[in-house]
Amino acid sequence: MSHLAKLNLKTVQRNVQKDPVVARRDKLVAAIEEQSRLLTAALAGNEYTVKVKRWKTNDAGERVRVEHDKRVRAWFFEQDGGWYVQCRYGSRILNINGKSNAVLVDKLEDVAAVLEAFKKAAETGELDKAIALATKARSS
Repeated sequence: MSHLAKLNLKTVQRNVQKDPVVARRDKLVAAIEEQSRLLTAALAGNEYTVKVKRWKTNDAGERVRVEHDKRVRAWFFEQDGGWYVQCRYGSRILNINGKSNAVLVDKLEDVAAVLEAFKKAAETGELDKAIALATKARSS
């Protein structure tokens, strides 16, 4: 007991729950950063995949953890003589200003500036309303 008597003991309740708005922003920022990596690979002419680990039963009947390549879907696509860039939250396309859901740029290289603008808007909370509408539409 003398060892514990030397310690400064307190009673505390750990708060592990994060503010849902901040969690949504962080999720969107992480997805935008992944799209930036996808764009870099596309500009270099490479395919971008992410390594994910899954459980699989092998031939001996044992469950083993296996790495798979997961293809990442691009938020940008070529159409009408330019490149459209959409901001997504999960599988939902966000309405950026309440009406429009895409940004048109001339070249693939210009997509990086749009993704950076999306990232800054997400970090400052400009897309919070669009995210809330997308999550509300999903749950109903």
